[in-house]
Amino acid sequence: MEVKQFLPFGRRIPLAVVSVVMLCTASGCLTGPKQWIQQRFKVGPEYCRPATPVASDWIDADDPSVVSACADYSNWWRVFDDPTLNALEEEAASQNLQLRQAAMRVVEARALLNTARGTLFPQSQQATGSFAHIKNSETNANQFPAVEYDQWGAGFNASWELDMWGRFRRLVEAAEANYESSIYSYDDVLVILQGELASAYIQMRTLEERLDIVQENVVLQQQTLELAQKRFENGRVSELDVAQAATSLNATKAAIPPLEESIRKTQNAICVLLGSAPEDLAGYLEQTGIPTPPEQVVVGIPAELLRRRPDVRQAEQQVALQSALVGFTEANLYPHFALTGSIGVEAAKISDLFRSESLVGSVGPGFQWDILNYGRLINGYRAQQARLQEAVLGYQQAVLNADRSVEDAIISYLKEKERVELLRESVVNAERSVDIATLQYREGKADFQRVIDTQRVLVTRQEELAASRGRVNVNLVSVYKELGGGWQTRCQNSGAGATLAVDPTSTTIPALSPTMSTEPASDSSEPTPATDEVDAAVTTEIALPVDLLLTLE
Repeated sequence: MEVKQFLPFGRRIPLAVVSVVMLCTASGCLTGPKQWIQQRFKVGPEYCRPATPVASDWIDADDPSVVSACADYSNWWRVFDDPTLNALEEEAASQNLQLRQAAMRVVEARALLNTARGTLFPQSQQATGSFAHIKNSETNANQFPAVEYDQWGAGFNASWELDMWGRFRRLVEAAEANYESSIYSYDDVLVILQGELASAYIQMRTLEERLDIVQENVVLQQQTLELAQKRFENGRVSELDVAQAATSLNATKAAIPPLEESIRKTQNAICVLLGSAPEDLAGYLEQTGIPTPPEQVVVGIPAELLRRRPDVRQAEQQVALQSALVGFTEANLYPHFALTGSIGVEAAKISDLFRSESLVGSVGPGFQWDILNYGRLINGYRAQQARLQEAVLGYQQAVLNADRSVEDAIISYLKEKERVELLRESVVNAERSVDIATLQYREGKADFQRVIDTQRVLVTRQEELAASRGRVNVNLVSVYKELGGGWQTRCQNSGAGATLAVDPTSTTIPALSPTMSTEPASDSSEPTPATDEVDAAVTTEIALPVDLLLTLE
């Protein structure tokens, strides 16, 4: 006689479950019975942030222009003290179309998360109803008492697959990671938008100053041409001086159309970033010159990039997502237990349908186990494991790229500042050279070629100085962008826009703190949460324009 006949039904199921876990573990599955219990009856790895090499400080931390201290980067463009730039940044944050697309991806991910959460409840619920008029054969050997009758029926049935291995909970974890990844993707688009707009604005101001420089030199060279013309008319010089002066003047004038073209193209780019059709902004943006950068830039420490840069955090969420999918595919290797039940009423007459005698129903457990799948499930699991390792390497590479990009931006900013000082001295010397050469030409002590050469050098050096001053600002923008600053503005409620709550169940986003680990849980410790003090400071709303919010209702 079998032993299981003496066991109550309630004790047979746990023994069967343990037996299945031990069988799968012996077959090479990752999660053992003890780990399965420690993980609250979930198979697969628990997530924690992968280890990655991070420098303790920046290479140029000792430079007087670099300050390694914490700072608020939410409105970094205000360091330029330019009201026009401030207004453009606010307008772009509420009107840019790519940013709106990113917000719709957040809404999509939120809906997918709600869908995944729904799998934790009975997966199939159906209300049924039927009517049939049945006529049996009158010549059948086994004749039914009723040859012709009606059949009425109504009822409800449900099926609930028990989440014995954490299969559905892992799906929820994957959906949560995808949802948080979409938020960081939004933040990344916002950071890129702010950087591109600031760079385009500074480029426009730089081109305007270069245009002013060329126009001022046109006036100077026009005066030189008039001087050469008078000296030629007085017979003191040959016509060669007049021809040289006219040639130099026309060459300088020829530099104006390309600059005007570049200004217009830059304005067009600004319009597109603002979410509007290209138009001439000359009437809207008063010319204010190249913004003045601060003497120092606050860069913090490299470790802060892990929690500040949206692209790094997005890469981390991809690891969390893939970790959950590993658990999901491992759960597919195990049998699926379900409770199935139905209740309803059946009667020949509709008037008898709701009598107690018409009640029918059934309820009971069952299981389904995919066997003889020819390696499809186990190889699917191995593929997800490989993708997890790929995501870990991708995250580590994202951290290295972030570190490198900040270092590149810092050194570009510092060296361009040095170049500005050298060019400034060069311009002063070139201006003095033009004055001396012009004076000596008036007095007949120098030939006209000396005047032409000094004026040509002056134009070149002045344009180089203006371009270098612009590059200092652009490089400073790159520093703040690479540091991951600016996305914090979505947490601020401003009058320019409304607030879109992107949490599926409340009006704010939950703390973005993954609780899964890429390593199997140990016997003596809990999974290490991937959170720190920066997470606690992350406000949890995304600012969107009112008209966009109305489309979501």
